[in-house]
Amino acid sequence: MKKRFFTVAFLFTAALAIGQTSVRGYVFEDANKNGKKDRSEKVLAGVAVSNGVEVVQTDDKGLYELPLTGDNQIFVIKPSQYATVLDQYNLPASYVTHKPKGSPTGTKYEGVAPTGKLPKEVNFGLIAQEESADFKAFIFGDPQPYSLEELDYFKKAVVDEVKNKTEGISFGISLGDLVGDKLDLHTPYKEVMKEVGLPWYNVMGNHDMNYEATEDIYSDETFEKNFGPANYAFNYGDAHFIVLDDILYPHPIKKKGYLGGFRQDQLDFVKNNLKFVPKDKLVVISFHIPLFVGNEKHFDQESRQQLLDLLKEHENILLLSAHTHYQMHQFYTKEQGWSGIKPLHEYNVGTTSGDWYSGEFNELGVPASTMRDGTPRGYATLVVKGNQYQLDYKVSGESADYKMELFLPKVIADKRANNYSIHANVFMGTDRDIVEYRIDGGEWKKMKKVESFDPAFYAAVQKYDLTDELLTGRKPSHPINSSHLWSAKLPFNIGLGEHKVEVKVTDMFGREHIAQKTYKIEKSK
Repeated sequence: MKKRFFTVAFLFTAALAIGQTSVRGYVFEDANKNGKKDRSEKVLAGVAVSNGVEVVQTDDKGLYELPLTGDNQIFVIKPSQYATVLDQYNLPASYVTHKPKGSPTGTKYEGVAPTGKLPKEVNFGLIAQEESADFKAFIFGDPQPYSLEELDYFKKAVVDEVKNKTEGISFGISLGDLVGDKLDLHTPYKEVMKEVGLPWYNVMGNHDMNYEATEDIYSDETFEKNFGPANYAFNYGDAHFIVLDDILYPHPIKKKGYLGGFRQDQLDFVKNNLKFVPKDKLVVISFHIPLFVGNEKHFDQESRQQLLDLLKEHENILLLSAHTHYQMHQFYTKEQGWSGIKPLHEYNVGTTSGDWYSGEFNELGVPASTMRDGTPRGYATLVVKGNQYQLDYKVSGESADYKMELFLPKVIADKRANNYSIHANVFMGTDRDIVEYRIDGGEWKKMKKVESFDPAFYAAVQKYDLTDELLTGRKPSHPINSSHLWSAKLPFNIGLGEHKVEVKVTDMFGREHIAQKTYKIEKSK
């Protein structure tokens, strides 16, 4: 199906309301795409609209009404089979900002200018489009450029590739840290991303915040100016998507730094929104900081538990996060406070910036940026089929079948060489995968899952310490234990000459991936 996107702007009724205690308006099908609610155009009933906390549905006349509580983002929750208007950067213009006095002033990076009073009606025009229950979406982890030079690395390594691979892709999501602290890079980032040519949804990260904010509610003012609401939702096909800002800043206890977590108004939005979402529908929740990682001091336990409790009655949930600059899958059970009918899956996505643009430069003039767990820089694809999903990860600049990196010696001796191993770093590997190997087409044998540095990445880091000549690029970060590494002993007594090693992965979705390398056995000296 050929998709069409429109970039007309919202136009609102000119009459101003008196006493801004509520907002009302219509959701309608903008058949002529002029941004106006014409008398001949049909209204849409049962469409959800929110003020950022409360969520209501339009009545049979397409009318909604919501209270105003001061500053509000008023947005329509895009229904399936309809598209929202896109702005010049292909960002959904599905919201109206209500900040009568504007953002707090005096900060380095500007927030929202005073909006004044709202029109008498705030209407949302939607454009009919076909949406299959089976669709795909790109998922990006932290682009996080700290300069225009690094933004150009991101463009060359990732955007220039994906803009030629959009057939069959419905939209994309970036999971926060769109830039690295320098919020004046938000607009250049949008300029780069519009080249992808898809509707694009953005999550706020800890490096997208106003660090001068004295309350968390004001930490997203520049993000809201540049991208709109930091908390919102939309539907596509048979799936429901929720986007949340999960950074509390300043840290509620230490009063400096940040903490993963949610404010009560955000949790109220999730609760009110889910009232209109069927329990068996696929719910995909995108935020920046993973719910569980490392020690328990990174996330507010109370608000995390509240979120888990709000989700427990929904049967099909996927959590998407980034932030760590490595890749992992976690499945939450009662041990983590989850009481749903099946384990809750969080996919912590590898980043498009990799290891913060470190490593030697490649043929594109871009740093290798391999992540600390040995996952090469790349991007994910979410494949939705009704209320089920699959996930894939594409290494930028490599073929689509590059799913693992094999590390083994090139040559070993034919005697007393029993301490050589093959390691397989399966980039999307989980505890549910079966990883096997065989030598020279023999019997498949299971490999052992290990917790260790990825040896290939460790060698790349050591190269900077052992080199006699200065290398290009910044030295990569110190490696961490990979959560998707398998190993097996290499046989040394199977005859001199070259031998082929194959590794086969049967992943959690039942897909098979095979990679191979060779090594030589030579007579001992």
